[in-house]
Amino acid sequence: MKLFAYPLSAALGFLGVMFVAGSHGAAGRVVVGVVLLTAAVAFLWLALMKPKPVEHTIVQKIDLSGDVAVEQMKCKSCGGELNKDSVAVRAGAVFINCPYCGSSYQLEEAPKW
Repeated sequence: MKLFAYPLSAALGFLGVMFVAGSHGAAGRVVVGVVLLTAAVAFLWLALMKPKPVEHTIVQKIDLSGDVAVEQMKCKSCGGELNKDSVAVRAGAVFINCPYCGSSYQLEEAPKW
């Protein structure tokens, strides 16, 4: 946007000044010059205006087929209790990161049958 707006603003401003300077009392040229100068200022203002940041919230829901309670999960390596911060989703798979021993592994569900 800025690459387009700065040269356009400069061109419109130049033409506006030329119309006003060369009007020699002609009201039509003064009006056209003022309109061009106003357009130049408007394009410059739009180029300098910063867009508002947009925040996106992503909610991931994990649907496990078995009965799993995060409060009851223990690390495979050290047996330490895991909390909700220990569970992460990467590439559609559920991974466990143990805060005690530092091990990381993928959560594998046992079949229901």
